[in-house]
Amino acid sequence: MTKAILASTSTLHNQDYLEYLIPHIKELYKNAEEVLFIPYARPGGISLDEYTAKANEAFAKAGLKLKGIHEFRDPAKAVENAEGIFTGGGNTFLLVSELYRNKIMNLIKTVVLDGTPYMGTSAGTNITGLTMQTTNDMPIIYPPSFKTIGLVPFNINPHYLDPDPNSEHKGETRETRIKEFHGLNSQPVIGLREGSWIELVGNKITLKGNLPARLFEKDKLPYEIESGTDLTDLN
Repeated sequence: MTKAILASTSTLHNQDYLEYLIPHIKELYKNAEEVLFIPYARPGGISLDEYTAKANEAFAKAGLKLKGIHEFRDPAKAVENAEGIFTGGGNTFLLVSELYRNKIMNLIKTVVLDGTPYMGTSAGTNITGLTMQTTNDMPIIYPPSFKTIGLVPFNINPHYLDPDPNSEHKGETRETRIKEFHGLNSQPVIGLREGSWIELVGNKITLKGNLPARLFEKDKLPYEIESGTDLTDLN
């Protein structure tokens, strides 16, 4: 049975890395002793080892061990044998490029659908949509394709920000960018605010967290959806 947490962010204001997700991590990976970490997105350009060490500290609070995929000789076998997978945030272009280079993009989908629990934050969540085209990241590298894992039948915009009426910035907003996306693409987009996540349990997809999300559908006005909303039939 598919089990996944697709979180907007790893870190909330005045909290430690993954702090707000620790209780959910314990439940998600309750049958795992060691979780496979995919650090390819490398936020701020930190090393794979540094990123893994940071994630390991957080997972230790949940009583779990973590091992970076780069520590394995064969990334594909590491994915196939994983008791759980966590893909961290950073740059989505870099993450997608590395997943294709190591030939594990489709493999991740296969094992997760077969029951390997998965968690993503930020870029690690962006890749679970149909494409990575609603990322906020700079294109620092050119991936072979924008097509991603497709665990959910829509796209996700992590770190969704509402327009600030008090800001001096009057240029394009996140909503404007997503509208541009819908000028050429048809799939819905979930604007996922900080501290919210999408939960997959079997075939059911549900919005979780304390905040509503913003739903964008082609040729429709965007609207708010409350935490607890069933997104299973959204496509």
